[in-house]
Formats: sequence, C-alpha cells, structure tokens
Amino acid sequence: MNAAKYRDILDENLLQSAQDLRLGRRFTFQQDNDSKHTAKITKEWLHNNSVTVLEWPSQSPDLNPIEHLWRDLKMAVHQRLPSNLTELERICKEEWQRISKSRCEKLVASVPKRLMAVLDQKENSLFELFDTLLQKI
Repeated sequence: MNAAKYRDILDENLLQSAQDLRLGRRFTFQQDNDSKHTAKITKEWLHNNSVTVLEWPSQSPDLNPIEHLWRDLKMAVHQRLPSNLTELERICKEEWQRISKSRCEKLVASVPKRLMAVLDQKENSLFELFDTLLQKI
C-alpha cells in the first residue's frame, strides 16, 4: 500500500465510520508513523478534513491498540484460507465486522498499563546503562 491508496481508504471510510459510531467531528484518530501515514498527501487530507491525529511515537507496536486488532484480523483471515483477491477482500470485511466493541474497549483500557510497563522497562534500561557508565569512570 502506498500513501495515495491509504488516503483513498481514509476518504472512503474514516469520516463515515466516525459518523456511524456517533463520534461526531470531535474524535482523535490514531495511526502509527508508517511512511504512508506521515506522507504529505495523507497529512493534507487529514488537515483538510479537520481530523485530529494522536501524536504517537514510532516503533511502539506494544502501545498501539490497532496493531493488536491487525493481528487478530490477520489470524482470523488466515484461518479462512481465501483463494483469490475478491474472496480475501470479502473475508477481511467480514472478520473486521466480527471484532467486538468489547475487544476494542479492552485494548484501549489496557494502554495505561502497557505504557507503564514500557516506561518501567526503559527506566530499567537507562538505569543499567547509567550504572555501567558509572562503573567505567
């Protein structure tokens, strides 16, 4: 997928999904820092459509709830063994619709706990690095 295709997907789905979910125009959109997400045409589309984007650090799949949903979708689609592109598209849409609201809520609710775990891990890594440096002095 490239930035143009991603922008088309946003154009065809994002605002309608927000409306269907009754989010109104005051929602925050989350995406990672993939190059198609940070491309100029994507940023322009998001700006022109007044979409607020959550600032998100790169290389943080453990923190990003959507990554877990992509994994769920991939596993569900893989189990159904699509045999052609049309079938793949149909199955992807069906499996995406089957992802429950409670699954999404659980993933979002777990972000603070996962964030603390990452911060603790980083803190320990920094402490170990600092300790190593002190020992060399």
